[in-house]
Amino acid sequence: MRPSGRELNEMRAVSIETGVTKHAEGSCMIRMGDTHVLCTATLEARVPPFIKGSGLGWVTAEYGMLPRSTTSRMRREATAGKQGGRTVEIQRLIGRALRAGVDRVALGERQITIDCDVIQADGGTRCASITGGWVALRLAVNKLMKAGEIKTDPLISPVAAVSCGIYAGQPVLDLDYPEDSEAGVDGNFIMLGNGQLIETQMSAEGSTYSRDQMNQLLDLAEKGVAELVDAQKAATA
Repeated sequence: MRPSGRELNEMRAVSIETGVTKHAEGSCMIRMGDTHVLCTATLEARVPPFIKGSGLGWVTAEYGMLPRSTTSRMRREATAGKQGGRTVEIQRLIGRALRAGVDRVALGERQITIDCDVIQADGGTRCASITGGWVALRLAVNKLMKAGEIKTDPLISPVAAVSCGIYAGQPVLDLDYPEDSEAGVDGNFIMLGNGQLIETQMSAEGSTYSRDQMNQLLDLAEKGVAELVDAQKAATA
């Protein structure tokens, strides 16, 4: 039995509310169970120096957790004077994942920055950030297209992510914090809307796993991502 009472292949309740901030070109609040992430997209008529003049666009991301997004207060990274290694890793992951679904030629020489701020954490914050980040990106690109600034849609596919793991010896979908903290194996799966894999992160957290178990987790991830993509499309329709 999972702590939440969910079936092994059951996602947490997912909701995506769009247009939640006034100034961002695209924004949403994604809720996956008790994990809530605010995602905003900012359009800029510039690109990083290393691709300037190439005609290619760029999508990048920043990620952060509010001090009381967790059970005890975390110190703001700004007060420490630098970002932690986990933060840097996650925001690079979000950027890589979202770029995989973008035709950077069609985007043109402009940058879209996705900011992901974790309001409340209960496991799977990076997956929620990627999934909600794509929605914010979609809304910002819609604004570009409506204004006639680009003619061809640069978003070739939705991008979504979900966690899976081995909990109490069973493969489970969409781990919440009680499961994540006790899982023998933990994995994050990032996919395009058609099921093509972008990135897979799997690691043993106290027990090893077999090839068959890995395949079971991939099957669960495909199911979860398909449900998330449906939610993304409904939110941006």
